[in-house]
Amino acid sequence: MNLLFKALNDKTRREILELLQQGEMPAGTIAEHFHMSWPSISHHLDLLKQADLVHTVKNGQFVYYSLNTTVMEDLIKWLMSFKSKKRLK
Repeated sequence: MNLLFKALNDKTRREILELLQQGEMPAGTIAEHFHMSWPSISHHLDLLKQADLVHTVKNGQFVYYSLNTTVMEDLIKWLMSFKSKKRLK
């Protein structure tokens, strides 16, 4: 869970997740949307992958990224559990 919050704590990584809502795309296409070095984008993508927020598929020399919505759904359920517990009091 700590990796998840660390990944979501950065504006660039949140923007990458929003971009991936359009669908699967290669790392190079993702990088084109940002004004930063390739190593910086690669670092952000790696943290998203470590947090299991994205899936990757290698096709030839390209790595394609897509959202892992299961993790987001689990996070929402976890957050909503606090609301449910509050109602019980």
